[in-house]
Parts: sequence; structure tokens; C-alpha cells
Amino acid sequence: MTTPFIAHSWEECPAINSLKLLSGKWKANIFLLATFGPVRFNSLLRQLPSANKQSLSIALKEMEQAALLERIVVKQKPLHIEYHLTEKGRSVIDVLQNLENIKIQHLADAGRIA
Repeated sequence: MTTPFIAHSWEECPAINSLKLLSGKWKANIFLLATFGPVRFNSLLRQLPSANKQSLSIALKEMEQAALLERIVVKQKPLHIEYHLTEKGRSVIDVLQNLENIKIQHLADAGRIA
């Protein structure tokens, strides 16, 4: 039996650090949309009408820095940028699905869904 990891500070806690990767405005939406293939900035803006350019740009940069997304410059006319999920990013999809299942179970337990 393994000994559980006990963090001595918030910065050391693996669970907190993992949640930081997933939290943030628009990140879950970006993950969802990117599971179907490459996404472009303007396409994300159209699909997320509540998003503004600044918050979406920040989320994409944070996801790229965390190696969850890869930014690819497509050298076609016109030049454009696509974002692809990396292997690390694809591994997050299962976690998000598990969180969704937990939410559904909690709502069912509370009698709010059948």
C-alpha cells in the first residue's frame, strides 16, 4: 500500500496544481471544442459569444504554456493559426468527463434530474 502524498504547502499539492491547469475562464470550453479537431481563434470567439478577445487569448496562452495546446501557424493564404490538443491535453478530456459524471450523479442524488 502506498503512502498518500501530503503537501506541506498549496504549491506542492498535486490536486491543486492539476485543478489550476483546468480552471480559468473558457478553458473547459476550449478543451471541448478542441476534442473535435483543430480550432482557430475567431472560430472560438464565434462559438463562445460571451467570450472576449482578451480573456480567450489569456486562456489559450496559459493552455499553451502548460503544454495542453499546441499553437501551429498554417502558412496558407491567408496565414492563420490553429490550436491542437497535445497528448497531455487529450489526457485531460477523461478528467473533464469524470467531473461531468460526478455533477450528474450529485444532481440525481439531489433529485434535480431523473
